[in-house]
Amino acid sequence: MSEPALAAGGAVFRRLKALGVDYVFANSGTDFPPIIEGLAQAATQGIELPGALTIPHEHLAMGMAHGFFLMTGRAQAVMLHTNVGLANGATGAINAACEQVPVLLMSGRTPVTEERRFGARTVPIGWGQEMRDQTALVREACKWDYELRFSEQLPGLLDRAHAIASSTPCGPVYLSLPREVLCQPIATEGLDDAPSISPVTGAPNAEAVAEAALMLSRARAPLVIAQRGAGDATSFAVFGEWVREWGIAVSSWWATRLALPTTHPCHVGADPGPWLEQADVVVVLDSLAPWWPDKHRLNPEAKVIQIGPDPLFSRFPVRNFRADLAIAGETALTIPALVTAMEGLARDTAAIEARAEALAEAAARQRHQATEAAAPRNGSAITKAWVSHCLGRALRGLKSTVFSELGTILGTLERVERNSWFQEPHSGGLGFSFPAALGAQLAEPDRICVATMGDGSYMFSNPTACHQVAEALGLPVLVIILNNADWGAVRDSVTGLYPDGAAARANAMPLTGLAPSPDFTLTARASRAWARRVEVASDLPDAIADALEVVQTERRCALLDIQLTAV
Repeated sequence: MSEPALAAGGAVFRRLKALGVDYVFANSGTDFPPIIEGLAQAATQGIELPGALTIPHEHLAMGMAHGFFLMTGRAQAVMLHTNVGLANGATGAINAACEQVPVLLMSGRTPVTEERRFGARTVPIGWGQEMRDQTALVREACKWDYELRFSEQLPGLLDRAHAIASSTPCGPVYLSLPREVLCQPIATEGLDDAPSISPVTGAPNAEAVAEAALMLSRARAPLVIAQRGAGDATSFAVFGEWVREWGIAVSSWWATRLALPTTHPCHVGADPGPWLEQADVVVVLDSLAPWWPDKHRLNPEAKVIQIGPDPLFSRFPVRNFRADLAIAGETALTIPALVTAMEGLARDTAAIEARAEALAEAAARQRHQATEAAAPRNGSAITKAWVSHCLGRALRGLKSTVFSELGTILGTLERVERNSWFQEPHSGGLGFSFPAALGAQLAEPDRICVATMGDGSYMFSNPTACHQVAEALGLPVLVIILNNADWGAVRDSVTGLYPDGAAARANAMPLTGLAPSPDFTLTARASRAWARRVEVASDLPDAIADALEVVQTERRCALLDIQLTAV
């Protein structure tokens, strides 16, 4: 028995399923009727499709796809409503592009015909939403874009989009879906076939790896600066053993992913400055901005090796960090290749052991100083450092991930396992951590997912939408707001440029205050989340413990609104 006629819109989800997509995070509109009809048809026929999730804000949809990928390594799909939905999702596309996260981003396109064609304009927004160049909203952030012209193109274009998004370096792609084309019929044969195009996985050049290995084996004071992790689970473990064996210092300057446990004897903390000054070989491991040029001084005699999926970060017009040697390839392949290349090389064992011992002492001293600095000076004052210390202690031994957005501090917050730490992308698209934590929780229900952020970032996350999704999908994320009623990052930037300026001396710095602060506990409780306000430092450990009990046993979202008295 042949299948009933299928509109192109109904074929989208079927093809995405064949490509390995688990979920489509969707915010629907008047361009969606053929897609919705296709979902209903599939349900009546028992056809398995990716999960179709209704997400009430586009930035949330993009953030959830981002977080899901971080935990699984599988690209997901986001489907938005014409130009207005795409505009709301543009920040998420910028974040994904900056962090090299693959997303299949799609949005409808308002009908171009006014009558006498199935799918033509039926409501006034069909006229109001038309743009000359809708794709311009996300083109610079996407690796590839196209507009579907004919229904029979759909399977091949989705295959191509998925392959390009998942190729080295990964990133978002965009496909525009006009409503008239989605309404056209399409043949069902082949919709469930295996992908017709495979992604390209970049591997390192063997000669370049050998050269890097020789440089590192002869180094007197090698340093690695790592921002975006150390690849997959295998390469993460290999990396930790390798730097220990060779006594190589590792700095996590503005790290967005964990490359090394914060307790590792070679982890020298976030500030690369003192180590850069004496390093003779510096490995920049997948780091967009490995140091602060006006603040940190690179040893002029040092050789710099840039390693990563795109080691020169070609997407960014200005990035002039030294690169005496550049090695392109997936980090999960490059690290093992480099380790293998160094195995047979001559080494000064005594010098390496002495260096490793000195590193371990420096790392232990740095951790001790961070712990001492985090302790509250009295029983009431709460700082970011104290929140970070308490949270790290509470999560010790638990399978957990912290998404920090201008929130908790890596290092003061102890993190050990791969995928246990993610910071906001360097693109600075705020409202990242709460949506990303929800996506991660969807990917791994048995993991404790924590979103820590400033009060401004919480407002940017569209918290009402986030809490609604958390309740609707049963995602027990722990949300921690470090509330200083202020744009702290903006304030720090002003005082950094003008330390003795009028703004720094002002009782109220212009354009930074967020007082009076809303009662964020009420926002959470509106969606039946557990919520508590914390004002005294000594109350914090018990509050975190109670919140973790809620997310673990009651399986519902919990929120702590922590009133900071200092940053």
